[in-house]
Amino acid sequence: MSKRKVTQLKVTQLKVTQRRSVIDRPKDQKDTVRRLGLHRINDAVIKEDRPEIRGMIAKVQHLVDVEEVEA
Repeated sequence: MSKRKVTQLKVTQLKVTQRRSVIDRPKDQKDTVRRLGLHRINDAVIKEDRPEIRGMIAKVQHLVDVEEVEA
């Protein structure tokens, strides 16, 4: 029997925190914040670091804070 060496990949995740209100913002920005899973100021969610999520964050970067966290 051969032994397989299993290596774990460190998956980088992003902690996204809503810092500003979506009141008086365009509908597409409101929708993007909601689709990130944020509902009110100081809400935080952990998302995988993927291009789709990075694009969403870029669209509302003035409303959120982002930190990288190790999973």
